[in-house]
Amino acid sequence: MLEGKKCLVIGSGVSGIGAVVLLEKNHADVVLYDSSDKLTGEDLKAKLPEGSRAACIAGELPENVELSIQAAVLSPGVPTDIPLVNRMRDRGVQILGEIELGFLAEQGRVIAITGTNGKTTTTTLTGEIMKAYFGKDKTFVVGNIGNPYTLEADKTSKDSVTVGEISSFQLETIHTFHPVVSAILNITPDHLNRHHTMEAYVAAKEAVASQQTKADICVLNYDNDYTRDFAGRCPATPVLFSSHQELENGYFLRGDKIIKSVNGEEHELMDIHKDMNLVGLCNVENVMAAIAIAEGMQVPMETILTVIRGFHAVEHRIEFVATKGGVDYYNDSKGTNPDAAIQGIKAMSRPTVLIGGGYDKQSEYDEWIDSFDGKVKCLVLIGQTREKIAECARKHGFDKIRFADTYEECLKLCTELAEPGDAVLLSPACASWGMFPNYEVRGQLFKEYVRGLAD
Repeated sequence: MLEGKKCLVIGSGVSGIGAVVLLEKNHADVVLYDSSDKLTGEDLKAKLPEGSRAACIAGELPENVELSIQAAVLSPGVPTDIPLVNRMRDRGVQILGEIELGFLAEQGRVIAITGTNGKTTTTTLTGEIMKAYFGKDKTFVVGNIGNPYTLEADKTSKDSVTVGEISSFQLETIHTFHPVVSAILNITPDHLNRHHTMEAYVAAKEAVASQQTKADICVLNYDNDYTRDFAGRCPATPVLFSSHQELENGYFLRGDKIIKSVNGEEHELMDIHKDMNLVGLCNVENVMAAIAIAEGMQVPMETILTVIRGFHAVEHRIEFVATKGGVDYYNDSKGTNPDAAIQGIKAMSRPTVLIGGGYDKQSEYDEWIDSFDGKVKCLVLIGQTREKIAECARKHGFDKIRFADTYEECLKLCTELAEPGDAVLLSPACASWGMFPNYEVRGQLFKEYVRGLAD
């Protein structure tokens, strides 16, 4: 596994640090590099574990170092088409990502979950089911969920299970990555500033199954045009779920019940109101996907349903925060694109003051505005996209719009606009970058503000 090779790790975030640690354990000669001119080599060194021998370079990479590199590991945030990567690829340098590097050290079975929305909830729930059946010490939950694969991969064994939340960025740099069960929950426009075209984004998502065979399983959403189409040409055996269509084979929602059907023979599995603590149709789909994944891993249904009954919302995803002054506050900071934010609105059952706006990922907001459907009483906008969203809203006949220059001003405005019986929903339909380091910080600040309000 790259033993003795000169390896360049590009990016000094958690994925990059994890990659350095794993490479050094496997006796590679490592250079940690970050192109930021706001960092120094000493700053990078401080991020590494004590005793690391990795060379650390920030700013511009010297040509002699670049020419000495035999393999390059890209952090997810590093585009695959930057000049440095293109030059190395042209020289025949092996280019891989953190997920591929982790898989090279993997000894057990892997579950890989991707999709535009729902990844974190489905991955977390699947991880809890695997822990309940295979044991906590035999289950590793990794990837885009915030725990680098490279920090866990060398702990795996032949009887362990790794559950990975895998983003499109991470899927651009896989080669041998082979899950026994994969899932593509849905595909809707997102990250087009990185992938440039919808076709490239779809191809990145579909790559999760690229190394699978018919002996493996790929769980797919029947209701999504892209994933339904992929079922017909997927190299793995497709297993379908649907919240809108009754299936002869697969999992579907009928009324309040999740049904499993095998060649038309139906088995009622659970009641979504009695057996689920999660709100919204999106979470019903996440639960169906998790059931399908777990059954693909031969977990007994009794174990699956027991875990689901005790499972609560993932932090920052349609998360109930508190009731203050008769107003319910919900943190959906992970609604970082319009489709995810639509699910947040669908989950609301009362007049809602909605917080929107943030970093511009070249998204379109028409369907999001249309989903307001009389529920949104006022839209409070912040960030880079606020004018773009406001223009779109007015085009669709929605003009109950307020602007805020700061996050604190925005939150104060929302509490003033909301009346007893209303909800305030942070579901911005945009990434947090520019105002916050990540969506977690955005959501945490929202929760701190709400909890500080008088009852």
